[in-house]
Amino acid sequence: MGYCLNPHCSHPQNPPNVKQCQTCGSSLVLGDRYLTVKKLGKGGFGATFLAVDISLPGNPCCVIKQLRPSSSEASLLQMARELFEREARTLGKIGNHPQVPRLLDYFEVDEQFYLIQEFVQGANLQQEIKQEGPFDEDKVRYFLQEILPILDYIHNSRVIHRDIKPANIIRRQLDNRLVLIDFGAVKNEINTLAAADNSSRTALTAFAIGTLGFAPPEQLAMRPVYASDIYAVGVTAIYLLTGKSPKDLGVDSATGELQWQEHVNISSTLTRVLEKMLELSVRQRYKSGREVLESLHISDHSQDLSPGLITQPLSPVDFSPHDDISDSGMLNSGVNKSSPVNRRVSAQAEAIRDLQDRRRQRSLENNLESEQTKAKDELDAQTTLKKHKPANNTSKKLVKLPAQLTSEIILEAYSQGWVDFCQRSLKQLNLKKVDLSGSRFHQSQLVEVNFQGANLSKTDFGRANLYKAILRDANIVEAYLGYANLEEADLRGADLSFAYMNYANLKGANLCGANLTNARISDVQMAQAKTNWKTVFPSGRRNLL
Repeated sequence: MGYCLNPHCSHPQNPPNVKQCQTCGSSLVLGDRYLTVKKLGKGGFGATFLAVDISLPGNPCCVIKQLRPSSSEASLLQMARELFEREARTLGKIGNHPQVPRLLDYFEVDEQFYLIQEFVQGANLQQEIKQEGPFDEDKVRYFLQEILPILDYIHNSRVIHRDIKPANIIRRQLDNRLVLIDFGAVKNEINTLAAADNSSRTALTAFAIGTLGFAPPEQLAMRPVYASDIYAVGVTAIYLLTGKSPKDLGVDSATGELQWQEHVNISSTLTRVLEKMLELSVRQRYKSGREVLESLHISDHSQDLSPGLITQPLSPVDFSPHDDISDSGMLNSGVNKSSPVNRRVSAQAEAIRDLQDRRRQRSLENNLESEQTKAKDELDAQTTLKKHKPANNTSKKLVKLPAQLTSEIILEAYSQGWVDFCQRSLKQLNLKKVDLSGSRFHQSQLVEVNFQGANLSKTDFGRANLYKAILRDANIVEAYLGYANLEEADLRGADLSFAYMNYANLKGANLCGANLTNARISDVQMAQAKTNWKTVFPSGRRNLL
């Protein structure tokens, strides 16, 4: 089915295989290339459409963003054109991140402005909450861990998103990763330009606010900063925890602060972090995503995305809107072939080398510091082992976990409320039949660990190395095993129902008799593992063939 882009068309929907609107006669093929299929959304700036690229084999899908100036007045039209070009430059600059849609093309047709972007297949977080219900604390931590590095990336590119909300975050169906969409540089740059022309202020500034409830006070006052996006992510996290939009939550009449604490059941650590993300004062709010992750004791895994970046996130390099930058993802129909692209690429390469040199230097410094504190940590470990169980059988509160952990220290720490054992070396420990449910072993080395019969429900093993680990008859219900290495692990009889196992390495893993009901795992992964007639597959059925 074709869809007419003419905003004045009374019946824009058309039957299949039609390239000209049967109501108004407008062409349904934009730029002799993009055939519109349906409308995706409408806003103050214009509308968004799903289209297919009929010039390429397979007719891949793409998204058309149409900017519709509200007036044909020359000054307003010129302002819209400048904003449009700025948005195209911004999207071309930040679209090199694997979790940001790429800009494919942009052009003007009959005083209408069009941006062509990569189409992201999947449901947004608003749809996900309505279908599956609110997130628990662990899922919100995963959300923050994934979305905040994207935020730091765009902020390092001198871009403020200004409209972060659940509807603008899509869980990509291809790899289950979150993708941040709707980078409206039209909204980003409007404030500066509109201030120069009071006659145009009414027509344009309404687009700069963002979404009420998710935008902080300084953004509503037309003075957004990078921390404004931090506030919006905080409100989004509250929505994910409660399933309630900001307008459905109370507001303190004295301070204007959002009242959400009574609607959630989360740890004091996450509560404090969200409260600081939602500070009305910019001075008191977090300034970057990295600060948030450090407060949550979560490592920034944005480095893991480096191989997927088309261009590394460097300080922005200025370029003309007519430069030929097709190599970085923008296909401009009116490019200047004589543009100094080579100089820009060389500058970026040099910046990459400098960045790598700085990282190597930091690594050397960290190694030196590690060597200097190694002896002290070993002494702390011995002291802790001697003192955490005094003679009168009353345990002394652990203030700090030593660098080297034993099974005894882990169990004592867990009994005192410790759940964070991320990025630790815990090889060959004996944790048979223990209860460590809800713990976090993200990126830990768990080679040949014995978890036989253990309760590991809702535990985070993301990116952990569980090579040859013994998990026989373990309770691993609703555990997170994304990207974990389970090669040759013994999972016989384990309960993995509702476990998240996407991209886990299951080569040679023994799943005989395991229960995988509703587990997130692919057929390819299952084919790598050993199964038998007792294995319960994700469908809930056994393979009796």
